[in-house]
Amino acid sequence: MKYPNFNIRVYGILIDQNDRILISDERKQKVMFTKFPGGGLEYGEGIIDALKREYMEECDLPIEVVSHVYTTDFFEKSSFDESQVISIYYLVKNLKDLDLDFKSDRFDFSSTEKSIEENQSFRLVPIDDLKEEDFTFKTDQVAWSTFLQQL
Repeated sequence: MKYPNFNIRVYGILIDQNDRILISDERKQKVMFTKFPGGGLEYGEGIIDALKREYMEECDLPIEVVSHVYTTDFFEKSSFDESQVISIYYLVKNLKDLDLDFKSDRFDFSSTEKSIEENQSFRLVPIDDLKEEDFTFKTDQVAWSTFLQQL
């Protein structure tokens, strides 16, 4: 019997001092999407360690995990392979000032140094302006809705 592949992902919801949410616009494998910063769990790594590593890799930002927000509770197939995605979301706070090249427009990759196949840019969106439909994947949409209900 062949066992299914599971893809465990971890994301952080970060609110800056001006009540703006840090979000990431990305392009990978010709797919463009908007999500929270974070990514995949590596073998031998704990969930919190993975989130801290992902924030350092993506944002060069040390973070502290504040609280659990949401874990996927429905089936979601990966957009990139045949795995089942399980995503875990945490509220996080930055341990140093945010120092990223923030964009105001979605998918503005004008100053990124990555290839045409893989790009990332960041935006800070006021909490009151960020809507579920601003996120590409259902898991991010549900996590955002769940987070707003917890406020």
